[in-house]
Amino acid sequence: MKILNFFFILFFGINISMSAQDLGSWNIVNLKYQLNDKWSLFGEAQIRSLKFYTNFHYYEYKAGFIYQINKQLNFGLGAGDYDTYREGGNFVTPKNNDEFRLWPQLVFVNNLGKIKVEHRYRTEFRFTSNGFRNRFRYRFALVYNFGKSKNDLKPHQINFSNELFFTNNEPYFERNRTIIGYTYKLNKTIALQIGYLHQFDYKINDETGRDFFLTGVHIDLKSKRKNSDDSIPIIPTDI
Repeated sequence: MKILNFFFILFFGINISMSAQDLGSWNIVNLKYQLNDKWSLFGEAQIRSLKFYTNFHYYEYKAGFIYQINKQLNFGLGAGDYDTYREGGNFVTPKNNDEFRLWPQLVFVNNLGKIKVEHRYRTEFRFTSNGFRNRFRYRFALVYNFGKSKNDLKPHQINFSNELFFTNNEPYFERNRTIIGYTYKLNKTIALQIGYLHQFDYKINDETGRDFFLTGVHIDLKSKRKNSDDSIPIIPTDI
């Protein structure tokens, strides 16, 4: 538990030091149901604030499926509702954006020693209150599981990811998102995550880029996989 205490102290320190700089919050609940070795279903909800648990400006909920092509490659399809409000308070209207989104993706995972490497390629079809948009995303992630195994499960996980967002319209580059996180697996079903997220936006009006304190709860309702570490998401489905 010493390493867990260390990370809680670390992120508590980040909160104290950055709260004066409008550190926001980014909160996720992710559920997964494994039908068999090939098919799984997921659902996720998020709520975000521009200051530390105040000035809530955004929420989303979505669901979809994942098909495991082989041990290294899977295909996913998801859809959901995404709502962005104006700054200055909690859910200030009128909204900046009210959006329905459909997105197919491919995820390639391989191992570099004890480190898991992920490449995620996603295309988004976005039906927004400002018209239809396309967006293309690439995420690179590194994950390291560690700690004394209990019931074939290593309880600790640290991860790093960086994601680029592009469109098919000028200026083409839209966003960059970086995450550093720590996950503690309570058991084979539930994992808790904390982290730091930095987002940079280039002339975009449906989300605000800045720094966020990240929390997540991941629930794997049923898993058929033999490797328990693989049943916990590398990082939340849609960030």
